[in-house]
Amino acid sequence: MTVNETPAFGTADASFQAAGGQEGLERLVAEFYRVMDEDPRAATIRRMYPEQLELAREKLASFLSGWLGGPRRYAEKYGSIHIPQFHTRWSVGEAERDAWLYCMEQAIARQPYSAEFAEYLLRQLKVPAERIRMVQSMCPAQGRQG
Repeated sequence: MTVNETPAFGTADASFQAAGGQEGLERLVAEFYRVMDEDPRAATIRRMYPEQLELAREKLASFLSGWLGGPRRYAEKYGSIHIPQFHTRWSVGEAERDAWLYCMEQAIARQPYSAEFAEYLLRQLKVPAERIRMVQSMCPAQGRQG
């Protein structure tokens, strides 16, 4: 790799760096929850969260850090997580998946990311969002909150 080349997203910490490191992720997450709070299209997903979002913000930013190749803050503080099974406590169908992705798409669009990284990040986030929905469609509801 020459000095002018940048690592491909998804390699080492390239995605974490493209997101602006931990500060960038915290901005992204803050904007994500701002959209969720303010946009009526997010009402289906907002009802799944507690009124106060501080812990949710911290957990999502920590998770994204490790998921994007940065420090594994979520695992260090909360232990390991299996995304689809973790979310079986809620009823997640197409409407909830789409609302969550809408919030993330809006939050990403408001960041100073390159167009390439913004597209890459949203494409990558669609994978676990769809897996969560698929697990929900295959598993009976157990202890779900609405």
